Amino acid sequence: MTPLVVVLSSPSGGGKSSIAKRLLAERRDCGYSVSATTRSPRPGEVDGGAYYFLTPEEFERRVVAGDFLEHAEYNGHRYGTLTTEVRRVTQGGQHVLLDVEVVGARLVRQRFPDAVLIFVIPPSGASLAARLRARGTEDEGVVAGRLSKALEELSAAVEYDYVVVNDELDEAVRTAHAILDAEARRTSRQRDVAILLDRLRAEVAAELARSNANR
Repeated sequence: MTPLVVVLSSPSGGGKSSIAKRLLAERRDCGYSVSATTRSPRPGEVDGGAYYFLTPEEFERRVVAGDFLEHAEYNGHRYGTLTTEVRRVTQGGQHVLLDVEVVGARLVRQRFPDAVLIFVIPPSGASLAARLRARGTEDEGVVAGRLSKALEELSAAVEYDYVVVNDELDEAVRTAHAILDAEARRTSRQRDVAILLDRLRAEVAAELARSNANR
């Protein structure tokens, strides 16, 4: 199996993180690339779990050092994917899941042209707003900012390979499973397919010769 680089993006509240968690729990062939961020941890979040929480100064130092595959600013905070995290997962023989925003996804595509990009969308604008307000951690001004950002991000969804509607989480997860299974079986990703086909052609040629000899 050739490990895939899989990007999951969505507007804030769209559900990409929930889908990523389910894929990781249900698939042994997937690993998660823990992103770095300058935002503060939310209740229950620990460093190295959902994110590596860095100070702005440490984040910038690592940008200058070239440690990031991609990085971008989102709602006043910086986020980035550490190259070492991607290597850690793929060198272990697993598909790597990247939970990144639109700008980051474009940078990943530049570095990995055959990456699989999945954009997760809510079933409606009302449901997106309700999910954001249900967090209870952000005031209405922040919610408005996230909805405004969502308008920009939705315009970029056509750049992705797949769009998954996250109305019912179980169904969205099943769709994501199907995408990963199909992509992993693409002929271009099968390392041994040329050897397999050469062997099969030789065997068919031998059977043809045997058949002709018995005519």
